[in-house]
Amino acid sequence: MVIVALALRLVVMSFLYPERTDPYRDHWRLGGEAGRIARSITQGEGFSNPLFGKTGPTAWLSPVFPYLLAGIFKIFGVYSKASAIAALALDCLLSALTCIPVFFIAKKHFGENAAAWAGWGWAFFPYAIFFSADFIWATTLTTLLMTLVFLLALHLESSSSVWHWAGFGVLSGLGGLTDPVVMSVAPVLGAWAWYRLYRSGRKWLAPGVGAVLAVTLTVAPWFIRNYETFHKVIPFRSCLGLEVYFGNNMDSWHWGPPGYHPSDNEDEWREYQQLGEIAYTQKKFHEGLAFIHSHRLLYVQQTARRVVYLWTGFWSLSPRYLREEPADLFNIVFCTGLTVLTLSGLRRAWRIDSAIAMPYLLVFIFFPIIYYLTHPEDYYRRPIDPQYVVLAAFAMASWVAERKRRLAAIPPQVAIAPIE
Repeated sequence: MVIVALALRLVVMSFLYPERTDPYRDHWRLGGEAGRIARSITQGEGFSNPLFGKTGPTAWLSPVFPYLLAGIFKIFGVYSKASAIAALALDCLLSALTCIPVFFIAKKHFGENAAAWAGWGWAFFPYAIFFSADFIWATTLTTLLMTLVFLLALHLESSSSVWHWAGFGVLSGLGGLTDPVVMSVAPVLGAWAWYRLYRSGRKWLAPGVGAVLAVTLTVAPWFIRNYETFHKVIPFRSCLGLEVYFGNNMDSWHWGPPGYHPSDNEDEWREYQQLGEIAYTQKKFHEGLAFIHSHRLLYVQQTARRVVYLWTGFWSLSPRYLREEPADLFNIVFCTGLTVLTLSGLRRAWRIDSAIAMPYLLVFIFFPIIYYLTHPEDYYRRPIDPQYVVLAAFAMASWVAERKRRLAAIPPQVAIAPIE
């Protein structure tokens, strides 16, 4: 599975990588803010300068992926063609490796047959192929880490080993330092596993404490660095306020309308430079909240649209929108079909045992909340795609097995000799 998945992704990458080597806007398409920070690290300027100038230290992104990209730049050159290929190849490898936890998640809950469906399903999964072969960002690494967190949480339900729980804490912390959205579900999954451990009568206090201490120690250096640098508590990233502002305004023709971000608006960029990162993002946060307060009904409507978009891929069918997103008609069909299959698999799992279905349900409830309230992007849901694939594969494998059983139960037709 891994070999086939990697080969397929690399073939697709060979057609798409030239877009990431385009020097337009000083190579902005090679990593965006992550590329800018990686360049600053490589040039000895530290974790800084996320946009277009020398603006100093930043907490715009969590540190893992920019440092990983900086390592690629150090080896292959800053914004070089070789670096673009290396970064995309690494993404392809990480996506292919995700077949492994996907397989074992499905195997633990639904057996070997469903595991084979899930593993091969991930190998040929269109979203996984496209975003790993074309998009230089933390998404693919986050997806792998999120899937490993989910798999480990399933095994913690029956383990009282402090080391296992500490490993879960370290892995969760690493995921949060890659993309804070991992922390939207890791504590919830940990709490569910801890509850299951408690209900089973096993030792529960020390494992839970071990996990909390491990995740705290893992993220503490980044938190301390941010406090010492900005004299303010910044848990993972500084730009939550901008995300609120970016998604809540009168310009709703697109889920990510241009002109509200300092990377694509000169006025916003100047304001960022004048105020500094922390003051700028705080100001945008207050502007976003003020808009929500004065347009409450619109905010409810926009939140509902974001919910629909994340589950179905549908935002609008207006000509203006479709000119910007020409692939959306296909995406709506595929995303909605995947959601239907996933919910069918979740329903079947619940009927077997609600304890099996609960971890998936927790992920589907808690992971997208921040995007419902702020704004979505087409790649935001990718870290939980493996859970969709597992449940969809379980549904399909179940249907095929049931059909085979029904066919086997039909008695063969008895041939009647003609009467002479």
